[in-house]
Amino acid sequence: MKTSVMSQEELFLDSAQTGQSNVRESRSRSRLGLIVTGVVGGSLVALYAVAAPFVAPALRKICLPFVPATTAQVENVLKVLRARSGTLVDIGSGDGRIVIAAARHGFQASGFELNPWLVWYSRYKAWREGVHHSTSFHISDLWKVSFAQYSNVVIFGVPQMMDQLELKLAKELPSTAKVVACRFPFPTWVPEHTAGEGIDTVWVYDAKAFKSQLQQVVTRKTMSAPEDTTDSQT
Repeated sequence: MKTSVMSQEELFLDSAQTGQSNVRESRSRSRLGLIVTGVVGGSLVALYAVAAPFVAPALRKICLPFVPATTAQVENVLKVLRARSGTLVDIGSGDGRIVIAAARHGFQASGFELNPWLVWYSRYKAWREGVHHSTSFHISDLWKVSFAQYSNVVIFGVPQMMDQLELKLAKELPSTAKVVACRFPFPTWVPEHTAGEGIDTVWVYDAKAFKSQLQQVVTRKTMSAPEDTTDSQT
């Protein structure tokens, strides 16, 4: 009888110990799950904090999200400008890859970008690749900058801005300049030639031609303006 009672007590103790062990294991798994969730969540937040300044468009009149130039696009730009030299500007320079590549090919290259994170990153890349003496990067809105000093212009634009940019560049650039448009052509200018295909296509425009076109438009508007028919009184 005593043996039977002891067996029941032992069974009860074993059951209690097993229950406590399961509770401890459950709590341990719960804590581990919270730790893993915290690490993953923290990593995602950190990744977003690092990446967001690069991929998010800067505040501007026309939204230009950062889309890096492809290797083919960079090669096409350099190809169409291989016989050129002097100053070059990349309008909306992003992470600076066009400017840095142009500097390696002998250009004194500048980039204008409204996103400060991209500008600082571009400066670091230029320094790391040893072309910082031939490059400069500026945090600026393209509509507030004059491009009169540049003989070569590269632009990665969007259709909504190209007609306005046509007028700006036609007024400011010297007649010896060349303009290279990537991804989207200018709406009324006639390209001198093109290179590449698909999204990697680049269009090359001669400033002398589009400045002459602008002058013709201005002349036609002037000639078609109504004359002042106000009678003079004597």
